[in-house]
Amino acid sequence: MAIKLHEKILLTGAAGGLGKVLRESLKQNCTMLRLSDVVDFGAAAEGEEIMLADLANAAQVDAMVQGVDAIVHMGGKSVDGPFQPIMMANILGAYNLYEAARKFGVKRVIFASSNHVVGFYSQGETITADAPARPDGNYGLSKAFGEDLARYYFDRYGIETACVRIGSSFAEPKDRRMLATWLSFGDLHRLITACLTTPVLGYSVVFGMSNNTVTWWDNARAKHVGYQPQDSSDVFREAVYARTSAPDLNNPAATCHGGGFVTMGPYEA
Repeated sequence: MAIKLHEKILLTGAAGGLGKVLRESLKQNCTMLRLSDVVDFGAAAEGEEIMLADLANAAQVDAMVQGVDAIVHMGGKSVDGPFQPIMMANILGAYNLYEAARKFGVKRVIFASSNHVVGFYSQGETITADAPARPDGNYGLSKAFGEDLARYYFDRYGIETACVRIGSSFAEPKDRRMLATWLSFGDLHRLITACLTTPVLGYSVVFGMSNNTVTWWDNARAKHVGYQPQDSSDVFREAVYARTSAPDLNNPAATCHGGGFVTMGPYEA
């Protein structure tokens, strides 16, 4: 059972893939879970309240944030594509969210960042959270902005943030790359719970991954949040190898951290 330190947590992007997963598990962390997305996703269940909002609309974001004491920000565009929609949802949207947090006194944010902030690093090297950003597309670029935004709002206004660079969070790994990047649904909730409950979060960049034997990310800098993954992609390794072919080492999509994202685009205006 998660430690319940918060009266009301806001979960943005509640209609998305991981939002649906967290909608159930995050109820353990609070008395009331406020759910938000830009699209209607049905009625509230017990222990929930729903408030629709467009992240690019500052007034709607203000209303969404007012009255909560922590935010789990999963909202926005989650795939690469043309810049304009990503800018509105992920860049302007993140700014609106942090401005609302400042105005209404919310002091802890869990920001869903992405491995695509560092997508152009080689799979032949292991990096720490201190490695310079190397975004692999417009999406990764927007998440790099979000991390810098969170740093500014911590330094200037004392809003603590965990920037969780989510790897690949699915029921199980789909391919060989995900053997290194996989984050189980259970470990996703354990990681967010750790970030919500650690006494001093500060500004932290945490890699969102399970206890996978092969990994390109050193999470040692995140020891202070107390995250202890309990799952591993290793149990899927044999099956994944059996159904997939060996990677083409001349293809950057097979040799970079970001996988296929490094070869997407450019996009027509």
